[in-house]
Amino acid sequence: MAELSRRGFVTAAGVSGIGLLLSTSTAHALDRALRESVRRTVDPAGTTLESVATPVTPGPAYSRLTAGPGWPLVVREDLAPAAAGRDDRRTALASFAQFTDLHITDAQCPARFEYLHPLVGSAHRPQETLGPVATTALVNRVNALAGGPVTGRPLDFMMTTGDNTDNHEHVELAWFLDILNGGTVTPNTGDPSRYEGVQDSGSAHYWNPGRALDDAYTRKGFPRVPGLLDAAISPFTSPGLRIPWYCTFGNHDDTPVGTLPAGIPSIEHWYTGRYKVIGKDDGASRALADALRTPGASVPVTQLFGGSGTVREVTPDERRRPFTTAEFVRAHLDPANTGPGPVGHGFTDGNADGRDVYYTFRIAPGITGISLDTTTLGGFADGSIGLGQYLWVERTLRRASSTYYTAWGGRVSQDVTDELFILFSHHTSGTMGNVLPDLRHPLEPRLTGPTFVDLLHRFPNVLAWVNGHTHQNALIPHTGRTPRQSFWEVNTASHIDFPQLARIIEVTDNADGTLSLFTTLVEAEAPYAADYADTAARALAAHYRELSYNDLHAEAGRAGAPGDRNAELVLTHPLR
Repeated sequence: MAELSRRGFVTAAGVSGIGLLLSTSTAHALDRALRESVRRTVDPAGTTLESVATPVTPGPAYSRLTAGPGWPLVVREDLAPAAAGRDDRRTALASFAQFTDLHITDAQCPARFEYLHPLVGSAHRPQETLGPVATTALVNRVNALAGGPVTGRPLDFMMTTGDNTDNHEHVELAWFLDILNGGTVTPNTGDPSRYEGVQDSGSAHYWNPGRALDDAYTRKGFPRVPGLLDAAISPFTSPGLRIPWYCTFGNHDDTPVGTLPAGIPSIEHWYTGRYKVIGKDDGASRALADALRTPGASVPVTQLFGGSGTVREVTPDERRRPFTTAEFVRAHLDPANTGPGPVGHGFTDGNADGRDVYYTFRIAPGITGISLDTTTLGGFADGSIGLGQYLWVERTLRRASSTYYTAWGGRVSQDVTDELFILFSHHTSGTMGNVLPDLRHPLEPRLTGPTFVDLLHRFPNVLAWVNGHTHQNALIPHTGRTPRQSFWEVNTASHIDFPQLARIIEVTDNADGTLSLFTTLVEAEAPYAADYADTAARALAAHYRELSYNDLHAEAGRAGAPGDRNAELVLTHPLR
């Protein structure tokens, strides 16, 4: 593989150099950067190094999508310099995929508050009914990859970093498992013959694809697509992943709508009932939205899912019942859900009671993965880490670190076999400020993101912390007191909100005292241009992407800066 020209593409300034280049470059310069990026890879096909979904007509109006230029590979030297010639020296140590924030959604459930979407944008997305079939398109993309695009190493596994379901319903969990393991999925609840959610309600509060209404979506240019909802709830078959996969908890996986505290008395009544609130007056909506956004506030569930307002009668369905953390784990441990393995997808019998749902696993020879649980059953979207889990992480890192540092900065050496570590969680270092008590350990102190970062700095063998939650790409350098005490935080955008991505992460030894982490993004395997007359699975996945781009509440910038996308993250090798 030819070495990327540092003078032609990335200067010693790293990400700042490429940021300047891309903000001022001509199309010719971008094309040259892409060619040089591709030249460093074994096979960029099927990744965003090759092409990226791009609006045909950028702006506030509804736009179709097309294949745009790929995103170049950016060398990040924030933590260590990148030496020339490393492409020809490096050895691949590991290669894996990350899915995050899939939000498999039962959009017809009564225990939802879509009517708040003008105030809480994530309360309703016009594409969410298509989520299950679109996630299968992401599975197809990963299955089609021959290996990591930079090294060619076959993918060792896939890790999903939380918010696998949207409303932690049993039926959403069943769909999630069948999509990743393989099987036939019928993404419908309630009446088996028709859709009963907000998008055929006739309410101008929502996009109704089968009819023309005077609503904000239609005014933006959303099309009429008769038959789309029928297609969305029709059976489809997922091939399942062809590689082992592991699972990490997110807040949507263990609390109602990812926001309310667990254990609300009789909440199952709202999930499995027959009345779905689809509209409330402005005053009531604002009061409820304020309560949902205020940690520690009391959220009146009887008003959120009931009370006055516009109500639609739906068909009750017991499969909508919310699962507990223990039921989530036991579903993964069920031999019927093993799929490509491993049994439990990381969870073991020791996690089956649902109290402590963190674990370690083998990534590759010499590299250990640590899956964390940063959620709290106390409610609200952000997370933290309990003291017991914090101490478990400390013990785990210490057992396989020949050199580490005490909390007071003292250097400790011991005679043990070293392992490198990569950690996985749902929440990021910047979204771990919710220290509400966790009902599983109600008396245990909760610790914040900065406190956890300080712990990781004490162990040079930590290479990276991989997470989701923000629905935005970010590659964050955490600089330690010495180069070996530094690590990278890899935050990846969701698959529900545009640009709808997953990551391929490759770990390499550069044989010069440094390691590199390559963080290539991939999109689902679906056409960029949606065909409104086509209801096949791939076409529905194309609809999913196009609708997400045009969502009234879509947030620009979720793709991140160029240096947050396809990057080479260089860091000092802690064992050299």
